Amino acid sequence: MSAVLIVEDEPGLRQGLVSAVETLGFTAIPAASLAEARHALEGAPVDCILLDIRLRDGDGLSLLRELRAGTHRDVPVIMATAYGDSERTIGAMRDGAFDYLTKPFDLPALLATVQRAVKQRALAQALNPPAAQPAARGGLVGTSTAMLGIWKLIGRAAAADAPVMITGETGTGKELVARAIHDYSSRGPESFVAVNLAALPPSLLESELFGHEKGAFTGAAQRRPGRLEAAGAGTLFLDEIGDLDAALQTKLLRVLAGGSYERVGGDEQLPNRARIVSATNKPVRPGEPGCTLREDLYYRLAVIEIEVPPLRARKSDIPLLVAHALAGTPARAVSEEGMAHLLAYRWPGNVRELIHVIHRAAVLAGGEIIDVVNLPEAVRDERERHVAEDGPVVLRDAVAALEKRLIERALERAKGNRSEAARQLGIGRPQLYAKMEEYGIGDRHDGST
Repeated sequence: MSAVLIVEDEPGLRQGLVSAVETLGFTAIPAASLAEARHALEGAPVDCILLDIRLRDGDGLSLLRELRAGTHRDVPVIMATAYGDSERTIGAMRDGAFDYLTKPFDLPALLATVQRAVKQRALAQALNPPAAQPAARGGLVGTSTAMLGIWKLIGRAAAADAPVMITGETGTGKELVARAIHDYSSRGPESFVAVNLAALPPSLLESELFGHEKGAFTGAAQRRPGRLEAAGAGTLFLDEIGDLDAALQTKLLRVLAGGSYERVGGDEQLPNRARIVSATNKPVRPGEPGCTLREDLYYRLAVIEIEVPPLRARKSDIPLLVAHALAGTPARAVSEEGMAHLLAYRWPGNVRELIHVIHRAAVLAGGEIIDVVNLPEAVRDERERHVAEDGPVVLRDAVAALEKRLIERALERAKGNRSEAARQLGIGRPQLYAKMEEYGIGDRHDGST
């Protein structure tokens, strides 16, 4: 059975909270002070803490910080106070509080928050996040069939020394592919220099790429090497090649064809030693509608062409990508229902959008588990739309399947001990027995009660 520690110094309110929490089927552990709370935490495990901020022997926020720095950092803490000022609220949430409630309590809302906190604790104990696959050099992640094809192409491109063009939608990781090609190639020890061709006007971009001589234009007070020169014998990555100005396309074609170039305002022929890798999310193949790239330049740049698939074409990689995105965040995993929403969403922003969503949700979750409520509305709506289209039975079956799986996992972790399994799940033993009977669980999970 789940245990809730209630730290409140007003006797009548403390007893009322104990009685209310016990109606949920949880064990309520009362404490009248910070000292009693610390003693209680030493004696028995708890699954949630309801902590008053102003106590006779100190500030509840100090205990919150102790918990987050010690062995109870994963226990959700609900802060309670009669003073709902912004500074305390922000301070409590910043220091890791699960939620912040003001007195007098809305009892149904309070109990719902306690239940949600206990559920999160149970999920944190029952769910195992996917094993984080080591990222390839360059940071790419994935084991899907689509990504296996990309790995093969990267290997072939790394073994060759020809120009490479990488195509694909925005946010698919085209620069990561370019970096992986560089890192795995014989040029890996040399420089990798990236230029976003869409970020600068043509007048500045020419100087940025090829450098300039002193006095080449107003403000050119001294000679400056360009990115091509800075790349040396390494890799020059030209991002957004589809946005390159027509005049600069001609000059780049001369570099690729002749192997040399001049700085702006100069006539010295400089040898190009860098490998050119380019990328675009625009049409560049000859004959494609909207193509602005010269045909002869395309054939020079795309000796090897790699098309990076959108995330919607490699959804089996999402759990691995989520595991990598969680690294360094306060969260440890995504609930199964939350993962179902991530898998249902179409991801128009691709991997970049997924990483942004996970980082944002990890901040908002206030604990180790990211749940559906922490995801953006667009991600939640997509899953709910699919459920509505498939009929009401889908949601009921999905919830039942999730409950059954969590119960089986909890029983396995508890080695068949049903009391311990009920505690991990945050429910009472009678409710656990009823669920086990409903789902036909029991024969292979026999153990002490």
